[in-house]
Amino acid sequence: NESKLVGMSFCWKKNTAYYIPFTSLDETALFLEKIQPLFNNEHTLLIGQNLKFDLLMLQNYGMSVRAKLFDTMVAHYVLQPELRHGMDYLAEIYLKYRTIHYEDVVGVKGKNQQNIQDIDPAIVCNYAAEDADITFQLKEILEKELHANRLEKLFFDIEMPLVKTLCTIERAGVRIDTQALSQSSLVLTEQMQEIEHNVQQHVGFEFNLSSAKQVGEVLFDRFKITDKAKKTKTGQYATSEDILEELRGKHPIVPLILEYRGLKKLLSTYIDALPLLVNKHSGKIHTSYNQTITATGRLSSSNPNLQNIPIRDAQGKEIRKAFIPDEGCLFLSADYSQIELRIMAHLSQDENMVDAFLSGHDIHAATAAKIYKIPIEEVSSDMRRKAKTANFGIIYGISVFGLSDRLSISRSEAKELIDGYFDTYPGVKSYMEASIAKAKEQGYVETLLGRKRFLPDINSSNSFVRGFAERNAINAPIQGSAADIIKIAMIRITQRFEQENIQSQMTMQVHDELNFSVLKSELEIVKRIVIEEMEHAISLRVPLVADCGVGDNWLEAH
Repeated sequence: NESKLVGMSFCWKKNTAYYIPFTSLDETALFLEKIQPLFNNEHTLLIGQNLKFDLLMLQNYGMSVRAKLFDTMVAHYVLQPELRHGMDYLAEIYLKYRTIHYEDVVGVKGKNQQNIQDIDPAIVCNYAAEDADITFQLKEILEKELHANRLEKLFFDIEMPLVKTLCTIERAGVRIDTQALSQSSLVLTEQMQEIEHNVQQHVGFEFNLSSAKQVGEVLFDRFKITDKAKKTKTGQYATSEDILEELRGKHPIVPLILEYRGLKKLLSTYIDALPLLVNKHSGKIHTSYNQTITATGRLSSSNPNLQNIPIRDAQGKEIRKAFIPDEGCLFLSADYSQIELRIMAHLSQDENMVDAFLSGHDIHAATAAKIYKIPIEEVSSDMRRKAKTANFGIIYGISVFGLSDRLSISRSEAKELIDGYFDTYPGVKSYMEASIAKAKEQGYVETLLGRKRFLPDINSSNSFVRGFAERNAINAPIQGSAADIIKIAMIRITQRFEQENIQSQMTMQVHDELNFSVLKSELEIVKRIVIEEMEHAISLRVPLVADCGVGDNWLEAH
């Protein structure tokens, strides 16, 4: 972190706060030394807004923090995940008070914005002290709301310990093989040039494949591939990925344009961008995990966004190959096996699904065997593929139309597949109906750990809007429970590492997967700790199963 500590503000009594400006590194070090015992005391309660930032900053200055935490931003997220959680917003909502905004002190964003360290400490004092006072007051209100909504356990046992765990992961960072990415960049650029050449041969003249306007004119004016071309508000042809996917079979250049765009996005978002994010001090990438963004409880990440790295295609594999462990270490990747289906089995209590997991069968093959009424040994790869799509699709409320489109099968076959699925797992259908009914009655659904997802549109008169809310009523408890479970595993693994003095480090969390840089001498004990804590994070009617792989990079380990 390049940020410099220029002062600290404190409040322990409403309407009374203090600001201590630092004028030199010696002064900063002296003050931090004085308050270290307070921050390192497990009986101290540290209240803050976005505490992860503060803890990372303090750790950069060598501070150790063992105090209990109360993060007002995260508290509000737990209470109202769909809303904003900034302090200025919370002050207006709960205290009916307009705070001094950061821009009021340093000026609006742009070249004339001042650095806060160059501003008169007397001016900064009002802003910083108010921050501490408002945060203190918000804590009093939000704590009562957490209690009233039975969300204290989720907040104090999962979300607050997770703040420290995320600090540990972010500080550890992950190494990137920049040479491998440079090589991939050259290969991808050549592929894009080849696609450009192929497209121009089809068209007969040169045009800019990166220009949506020119692509639209070529497809819809020159080749007239559809008479139902859509237009944007500005009057030019719409050529979004969804639109081009629908037109994929209409002309040979459409799939080429889609491929070109995919490569371009990969190049700009990851291949060329990742080396620019390497920290010059650590030589690693330090992604920032966002704890208060998604409505489901899942973590997201930024700079870079690890959650969106493609998994299956060859280019995505090239990116994963560039993530490497620390010098002399191995890359370990552990992920949950079919966690959302296991949660569905637990929530629905469907005996057929529970039995399939308890027997250790491949759930997709077992599903296919029951749908097609054949022995599991006779299930073909195509049958398994269709059952797998149904298994995951139905969790997300897939329709007959959606399933037929995804599997490239007729509507009637898709309907038979869905009907067969519900005949096989009647408990799943009952769970889905009960979830929607519960949401309509109380306005929200809950995860296994009590996380709430509010669904204000569940009783909407608009069938499209209502349908979206109904799908969320089915899926949010499943996806949210999976998020809660991996958070518990992350917390316990980092705690075990600390207790057992493990030097290996957790470096990334991506969906249902945890990644580690592991000392070769610690490989077996790390494997044991990781699998134990992932598989015992929570007790369900079916076992949680975690698999792990080891290699010289993320691709090899995954």
